[in-house]
Parts: sequence; C-alpha cells; structure tokens
Amino acid sequence: MIPDVSKLLRQFQKIQGEMKKVQEELAKEEVNGSSGGGMVEVTINGKFEVVDVRIEKKLLKGDDAEMLEDLILAAVNSAMSKVQELIKERLGQITGGLQLPGMGIPGLFG
Repeated sequence: MIPDVSKLLRQFQKIQGEMKKVQEELAKEEVNGSSGGGMVEVTINGKFEVVDVRIEKKLLKGDDAEMLEDLILAAVNSAMSKVQELIKERLGQITGGLQLPGMGIPGLFG
C-alpha cells in the first residue's frame, strides 16, 4: 500500500504548528533548581536562560568561594535538567512519545 502523501504532509504540518505553539509556551515557563538544601536557587526559563539566582546571605559571609561556586553550578545543572524534562514531556504529548532530533537540548529554539 502506498501512503497518501498529501495526508502525511497535512499531519506533519499540523504537528509542526503544535510544536511551534508549545515551544512558544515553554519559552515563558520557568523552573527552579537548588543545591545545598535550598541555600542556592537558580531559576531558568524554557530557552535555557538563567533569569534569577538566589544565594542565602550566610553563604556570602564565609571565605569558601569554591564551595559557593560548586553550589551555584549544581543549582544551574539541576534547573537545566528540569527544563529538559519539561520540554520532553510537552513535546512528547504532541509526538506521541516519538523522540525527534533536537528534543530537550539547548538550541532547540534557535
């Protein structure tokens, strides 16, 4: 059986439009990552941009800059992981779980 190419094309265009809408919505979403029991929190958006960093004041009084750097790094990585999962979840709803190239990785939105 030969598939109806025009029907496949229409379905692809519909999915493409839905993905664009979800990408626009995801760009507005924000997730938090934290480390050190919540002493460091980082907020990033669906475009993988860091939009906020909160550091508990008592960490700023110490001399251990290396520890603070490690906590910030851990919080950023935690938030990035959450955005990747959010993207996979939202786009997975459209694609029926089909993993498409570029899903959930930085640069997905251009």
